[in-house]
Amino acid sequence: MTIALLSGTSGLVGMQLLHQLLRDAAYTYVISVGRRVLALKHEKLIQLEGDLHALSKWDWANQINAQSLGGAYQPLVAAISEQKVTIHAFSSLGTTIKQAGSKEQFFAVDHDLVLEFAGWAKQLGASKFLYVSAMGANPTSSIYYNRVKGRTEEDLKEMGFAFLGLFRPSLLLGTRHEFRFGEQVAMIFMAPLTWMKLGGNIRPIRDHVVAKSLVQVALRENLTHVEVFLSGQMQELGA
Repeated sequence: MTIALLSGTSGLVGMQLLHQLLRDAAYTYVISVGRRVLALKHEKLIQLEGDLHALSKWDWANQINAQSLGGAYQPLVAAISEQKVTIHAFSSLGTTIKQAGSKEQFFAVDHDLVLEFAGWAKQLGASKFLYVSAMGANPTSSIYYNRVKGRTEEDLKEMGFAFLGLFRPSLLLGTRHEFRFGEQVAMIFMAPLTWMKLGGNIRPIRDHVVAKSLVQVALRENLTHVEVFLSGQMQELGA
């Protein structure tokens, strides 16, 4: 049995990733964690909700069992508890400083929550962790956003997953819930790159392409310990 753990499900890439995982026969269940339950039902989907900052303290087993009729999820809970199941964890958690309200709150989401989720996944026995980072991720960057993404990557490397995939997409295209002026301007100027399929690592990339690339990589064998996937590689993987 192979299951997927997913955080950041309500986001641009997260929602596409959820649909990809639910469609893929390789995954028996998809367990999504978040602050709230999404208005989505699927026989493979299990949703857990609560304070993500305290995820490692959640009584996840009882939460799962409470959602089943006649103990249908008890074999799943037992398999996870006894680490007799293959677990792949995916994180597309992320926000912006504007949305978060301050640099401190941004760090609390884009670093702390990602690490909290990773620690919980490791505790449950996840062998692979795939993280949606950013094109400019660098712990020494002069740009705060990129610096936080880079630090998050470095801290994930210290967690000891059998495989860690770091995905650095360029400008993401998709239907967002909020308007981002800077992104709209960037898309106008970068549109020719998309039309002519030039500048693979910097041209805009669709949300579903990123999602498809994550799932494809997760199901690969013979992966090295840590691999970085740039936007151009994702364009090819998710085509």
